[in-house]
Formats: sequence, C-alpha cells, structure tokens
Amino acid sequence: MKYFHLIWAELMRRKTRTLLTLMSIIAAFLLFGLLDGVRESFEQAGNSANGAKRLQTGSRLSFIQPLPMSLNDRIAQVPGVSQVSYANWFGGAYQDPHNQIFSFAVAPNYLDLYPEIAVDKAQRKAFEATRTGVLVGEGLMKRFNWKVGQKLPLQSTIFPNRDGSKNWIFDISGVISATDKKSGAWFDQMILLHWKYFDDSTPYNTGQVGWYVTEVKDVNQADRIAKAIDAISANSDHESKTQTEAAASASWMKQMADIGLIVGSIMGAVFFTLVLLTGNTMAQAVRERTSELAVLKTIGFSSQSVLWLVLAESVLLMLIGGVVGVAIAGVLGPIVSTASGGAISVPPIGLNSWSLGLALMIGIGLLVGALPAIRAMRLNIVDALAGR
Repeated sequence: MKYFHLIWAELMRRKTRTLLTLMSIIAAFLLFGLLDGVRESFEQAGNSANGAKRLQTGSRLSFIQPLPMSLNDRIAQVPGVSQVSYANWFGGAYQDPHNQIFSFAVAPNYLDLYPEIAVDKAQRKAFEATRTGVLVGEGLMKRFNWKVGQKLPLQSTIFPNRDGSKNWIFDISGVISATDKKSGAWFDQMILLHWKYFDDSTPYNTGQVGWYVTEVKDVNQADRIAKAIDAISANSDHESKTQTEAAASASWMKQMADIGLIVGSIMGAVFFTLVLLTGNTMAQAVRERTSELAVLKTIGFSSQSVLWLVLAESVLLMLIGGVVGVAIAGVLGPIVSTASGGAISVPPIGLNSWSLGLALMIGIGLLVGALPAIRAMRLNIVDALAGR
C-alpha cells in the first residue's frame, strides 16, 4: 500500500483516457451483472417448490405435449391440494400472424386461483354465460381500441377449428387487469377463452389440457405435494413434472434455448472486446512513460517492483470500473424486474455473482497488464533514457 499514491498518480496521468476506459469497463460489468443474475434465476428456479402457493404440472417430455383430462380429479385428491384448474395455450394472433397475443383456453375456475387478476363481477358472469366469450387484458383493450361487447376475430397460429380454418371469432365479455401493476403487468396483455369451447371446436385437442395449476393449502408442503402429483402418472405414457410457475417458465425457456450458452457467448464477446481495449490502453500508457520507469530503476526500484507497479495499475483500473458496474447492476436488476411487470426476472446480485465478477476483474487486469509489465521489467535504463 505504500506505493498506492504512485500507482494512482500514473493511473490519473491521462484523465480523459482513464475515464473513457472506466466507462467501457463499467458498461461491460453492468451487462455481466444483469445477465449473470438472469442465468442464476433460471438455474435456481426449480430448486425447491416450498413457499409457492401455486404449482404448475406439465408434461415431463415437452411443454408442447398435452396431458389427459383424467388427471384433474386425481390431482384434486392429493392430500394438501386446495383446488385444481387447467389451461391450454391457444396461440392467438390479431390481424397479422406475427402480431401474436398471449391467449389461453382456461377452465371455469381458473380465475379463482389467481387473485392477482381483477375482473368486474358482472363481466365475469357474462363471460361464464357466453360460450364464445373472452376476457381481454386492459392493456390490449387500449392498444387496439377494443370495446366490451364487440366481436373479436383471432387467428390461431396452432389450432384450426372444425371447419379447418384457423380463423376464430370471439365475443369480448369483459376486461381483466392486474391488481399489482408492478409484479403482474403482463396480465394486462393476455386473453382468456373457455377451454370447453376450445376443446369442442378443434379436432386437435379432444379432452387434453396443456398444463394443470394446483393451489396448495400449506406452502411449506409444496415439495411433497409436487412429488405426489408426479407419482400419479409415473411410468405412464404421460409422465408429468410439477414445479413452481417460475420454474415452469424457466423450463420452457430452456427447451427453447440454452440460456447458459447464450449468456456465456454474449459475455465472452464483451470481455474479449474489453481485453483488447484495456490492453491497448495499458500498452499506450506504459510507452508514454518509458523514461519515467527508467528513472524509477535508476533510483533503486528493482525490475520486479516495476513489474508489480504496472500490474497493480491495470488491476486497480479494472477493479474500480468492475465494482461500479456490478453495483449498478445490483440496483438496476430489481428496477428492471418491476418495470417489466414480472415478465423479466433479474434478482439482486448475490455472493456467487460478486465472487465471479471479482475473479474476472482481477484475471482480466492481470491479463491486459502482463505484456506492458513484462516490457517495463525488461526495460534497459540507458536505452530508455536515451529515447531508444
């Protein structure tokens, strides 16, 4: 620490260059903190179901594989289960097949399991009484200027109707909204239709459901209940996997893409660019003060001392930018999660992310400072002072 003032003075020799380099490092580690948080949330989502009020049961094979309707009553008989509902993905699009909307065919009691979804009592009653009725998120109502009572044409990107056409006509019976805008804003962007109407109208379903939603009586018994539900269909042709809703979403994403590989590839590209940038900065900084390094050797600094001074400068630069970047990611993570209405989960930066981040800071700092430091260590005093 006795040479810290010397290291700091060299680091601040070119303030503008140092500031721009720090901004690049901050941006890189800000991205690292956010992406690593997402990766950890996916990896930890299915560790335990305890604490979850609702469980989701889908096919163990694939999220697109349906389950038989016969499981409904058997799941309801599992000790600790309060009530069971079910749903199917509909895959609706409005006007353009690319303009897809979150649309689900749901059981009559589906809304009973979701107190975070608010529906006017009269409108819910109208929905239940209308076979072709749908409940539409208030965000969609405003976006497309729809009105309660009007016909709603949707095109299913998956299921044709009995006529072989993928064009479906529904009646808007009511509006759904999220009781908590911060965590459930995505409910405002969905459409719910009757599962019975859907099942009767398409030849591709016939008494099957996409997934079951189970409400448990005791959240501390959720793990046991999940295992009991999966035991019902064990060794059958429709084995199930019961997990929390967050874990189910993570599992769905993992089947679509390798999250770890995507995050790793992005961060690899970012840090490779960072190594080139900071490596060039350090090399230029050392070249500019060649004569000063020679003076240090002249007054008694050993070659090893000069080597460690340059390495310490490189590591300090990386630590300052890296710590600030990860700290900002820790603040922004929960804000991003809240702003997305829970659609994107970025948990606070944990100990594992901090440990990995610090290791990367030190490792990259040593890597980019190695060549300039070795050059400084091998510097010949006479040649350096002569400007050769």
